[in-house]
Amino acid sequence: MTTGSSRTHAPGSAEGISTFKGQERALRADRLGTGGLLLSVLAATAPLMVVAGVMPTAFAVMGIVGQPLLFVALGVTLVLFSVGYAEMSRHVHNAGAFYAYISRGLGPTAGAAASFLALVAYSTLQVGIFGIFGFEVSGLLATYADAEVAWWIPALLAAAAVGALGWLKIDVNARLLGVLLLIEVALVVIFDIAVVADPGPQGLSLAAFDPDTLTGAGLGTALCFCIAAFLGFEQAPVYAEETSRPHVLVPRVMFLAVGFVAVFFALSSWALTVATGPDRIVQASQEQSAGLMFFLSESRLGGTFTDVMHVLFVTGMFAAMLSFHNVVARYAFAMGREGLLPAAFGRTTGSHGAPGTGSLLQTVVSLLVVAGFAVADDGPVGDPTAPVLHLFTWAGNTGALGVILLMATASFSVVAFFVRRGAAGAQAWRLAASAVAGVALLVIAGYTVKDIDVLIGAGPGSSVSWILPGIVVLAVAVGLAHGLYLRSRDPEAHARIGLGNEAFQLDKAAESAN
Repeated sequence: MTTGSSRTHAPGSAEGISTFKGQERALRADRLGTGGLLLSVLAATAPLMVVAGVMPTAFAVMGIVGQPLLFVALGVTLVLFSVGYAEMSRHVHNAGAFYAYISRGLGPTAGAAASFLALVAYSTLQVGIFGIFGFEVSGLLATYADAEVAWWIPALLAAAAVGALGWLKIDVNARLLGVLLLIEVALVVIFDIAVVADPGPQGLSLAAFDPDTLTGAGLGTALCFCIAAFLGFEQAPVYAEETSRPHVLVPRVMFLAVGFVAVFFALSSWALTVATGPDRIVQASQEQSAGLMFFLSESRLGGTFTDVMHVLFVTGMFAAMLSFHNVVARYAFAMGREGLLPAAFGRTTGSHGAPGTGSLLQTVVSLLVVAGFAVADDGPVGDPTAPVLHLFTWAGNTGALGVILLMATASFSVVAFFVRRGAAGAQAWRLAASAVAGVALLVIAGYTVKDIDVLIGAGPGSSVSWILPGIVVLAVAVGLAHGLYLRSRDPEAHARIGLGNEAFQLDKAAESAN
């Protein structure tokens, strides 16, 4: 049965809120429709950053020509994941999506562990982008303004700007994210069309879709690179409380997002192989690195278009940072509302109904981390020194590992949820899809840990290779410990982990009975 919410109205306001305890304890409902929700989650995928940055890196490091086919295969896997995940979203509406689902399927203690892992994973994903963002803005200023600015200055300014936007209404954020996303997508589509119109020496070759290209020791690691490009689609349930019809909109947006990302990235990575020729894509990526797309664009579309792409490359990263920031703030809100974090995090601020305390927490974390890496950077301005590259690769891969594990666990929790409710027969095909997806995601997580030294560019004996996965383990351990503590000291609070608005309805019923 789909969970509902107790609707009341704030004094002097005609807008409904989703809990009886008052507007400050609820995210404002009816803020997002299909378009706003879709744009909010797709912004986290940063299309231009993936096409210009991730794809050439994967080609260069892994030497796997069949990257377009990997995007198709991962798209199928994530559609299987979404089948169960979307069905779960019809029954559970909670801003703490992953941990709420895991709690309802595998128990409150597991949900507590997942909550801390989600908070850390999305936080590190967001913070990591500040490194590459700062470096790219520094480069743009040097090129077009003849100004030498250290990378950490624009990074800190961006952290403050994202924090300020995080206090605004989510629909305002969605409009900003939507504009930036649509411009990015348009530029990539124009590039793809230009490549098809003017292909490389091998013409419109489909060799990159040949299964024989998926061979070699780097296949598992290439999967890790490519699945990171999808991260963001799974955020749709986080905004469930801020939509008018979550049981309809959330599943719809998830499938639209997965389908779009799979097709868009498969075609764009294929376009790169067409532009250079499949036989030269690895060598060209090694020579040009993240400059490959811009190099190929300049010869086909001219310098002005390429300059615009450079600028939108940066604004796309800003959109991704804002999208992840919003997700972290909502996880913190859900955890504060259920006693997993201090109660202050479980209240919204101002008339916008935004999770201000969670937003402030992520802003402070971002500023401190960027400042820490800035202090460690003694390289000259304009030099992509270790702190810049480490901030991006270390945090990005740590966050990706955390989200992959969350998706795998959520897949199994979907199975447990429906089996425990006697709905295994009715949901049989969805449960089978979830189980297959869970196993596949665990395999990818295993490859991520196994090849972490390659993903972060560290030596085989580097201590960072175990410290970064250790952060994920530590987050889970802290969550488990907190869950066990609540179970022993406050069983009632423990039992309500993951219930969200339903917990407030139980409180209201108890108050009425008294």
